[in-house]
Amino acid sequence: MSDVLEKIKYLRENSKKRNFVQSFDLSINLKNLDVKRPENRIKGEVVLPHPVPGRKICFFTDSIPVSNPEVTVIKKSEMEKIGKREMKKIAKRHDVFLAEAPLMPTVAKLFGQILGPRNKLPSPVPPGSDVDRILDRARRTVRFSVKKTPVVHCIVGKENMEDEKIKENIEAVISSVTSALPRGREQIKNAYLKLTMSQAVEVKV
Repeated sequence: MSDVLEKIKYLRENSKKRNFVQSFDLSINLKNLDVKRPENRIKGEVVLPHPVPGRKICFFTDSIPVSNPEVTVIKKSEMEKIGKREMKKIAKRHDVFLAEAPLMPTVAKLFGQILGPRNKLPSPVPPGSDVDRILDRARRTVRFSVKKTPVVHCIVGKENMEDEKIKENIEAVISSVTSALPRGREQIKNAYLKLTMSQAVEVKV
């Protein structure tokens, strides 16, 4: 993957400047994987070496105190008041969902049909957990899944991150996807990197 840094630099220098901070997105195309078979619809998550700035977290909790104003907290008493339309908006606005472990059945019952297809079902958090550590891990966690087409899409960074950190995040995603494939690296066809509004460039894997 010696050319990854070069491709990151290329995208920075050759992409039109936008009035927002763009994401670096990685697409990994797979081969020899029949996605019609349920066992080949792989999914997984990666704890990136470096957090991606600006990721939004939603936390369903009653007893775990969360003082971080950047985290959206939803209590059990509020859940039944949230309709499907509002939950869809919440799902769109947030990247990561957490839930206090005892609330998981309630969250699944009320919001599972909305969060599940988006691969955003919350990760359970045991009562008494170290909240700061949990939130740090959540900011660095990205999920991937293969459903109807043999391709994985994953955010790996933002324009305001250092190139080396983006490179290390890319390596972590490719390693995790490789481990999830039945035959590993031989089932990766190619990979492409792009900014939110740019053309994609191929990176060697």
